[in-house]
Amino acid sequence: MPRAHTYRVASNPSAMEPRSLNVLFAGESQTRPQHQVGPKIVDYYLLHHVLSGRGRFRAGDTDAELRAGHTFLIHPRQLFSYESDREAPWRYRWVAFAGEPAAALLAEAGLGPDRAVADTRGDRSPGECCRAIYEALRERRRSASLEAAGQLHLLLAALQEASPESGPALPRPNSHEEELVRQVIVYLSTQYAEPVTIEAMAETLGYNRAYLSRLFKRHAGVTPMGFLARLRIDHGRRLLRERPELTVEQIASSAGFRDALYFSKQFRRAYGETPTDYRTSVLGT
Repeated sequence: MPRAHTYRVASNPSAMEPRSLNVLFAGESQTRPQHQVGPKIVDYYLLHHVLSGRGRFRAGDTDAELRAGHTFLIHPRQLFSYESDREAPWRYRWVAFAGEPAAALLAEAGLGPDRAVADTRGDRSPGECCRAIYEALRERRRSASLEAAGQLHLLLAALQEASPESGPALPRPNSHEEELVRQVIVYLSTQYAEPVTIEAMAETLGYNRAYLSRLFKRHAGVTPMGFLARLRIDHGRRLLRERPELTVEQIASSAGFRDALYFSKQFRRAYGETPTDYRTSVLGT
């Protein structure tokens, strides 16, 4: 016996920002048997996650029968239609969204013009994210737009995990080492202002400290801590040029040095003059 038909929707009260990821509206429905939508087009992305039942989805080259755990995506200005099953009409949640980052984020999640359907293999998080988006919009909190966008990112992350392309590719010779060096560089380049230790970095990346240091030095020609020291000095040098209102002590702290005197010594060793002399020569003050 099919469940009674339900339809609930909530819209975003905030104005759309074209350069951001914007949730427009979200909802949930228990459909009637053979409930049909389209053929039609819309001007935004429309993502459905099936909670129960079955139905058929058609868009572009996709013509598929979908069931609980499937997610299907409709692209802007794409002709589509979908219909619920006669015996087991589907129940689904949906999210409509737009904005410049949307296409790239969907591609990362494994959804694009050539792949409009994802199977989350029993993972409940996509449905829960859809529900959380709907609840945030329904309650019309001041933070509703940010909450909805955050939950949409989590939803896309769950779909990426379910994507058959999301698993790690078999590395080519040396590609694993090169990728690990890249991870070290990213870590140090973003954490330089913090009290970084090689032990903490190794633990974060999941590798032995000694192995990580040897590998990095072999590829980069310098130890991770030597690379970090140069990052900090170069960042301090840039701040000396670009932020004349900051004191040398403030710049040292911003660059990750706890001691302004140590920063000055390292700066002079690298560039042959003190931070104050460098700033005077560049700014003429």
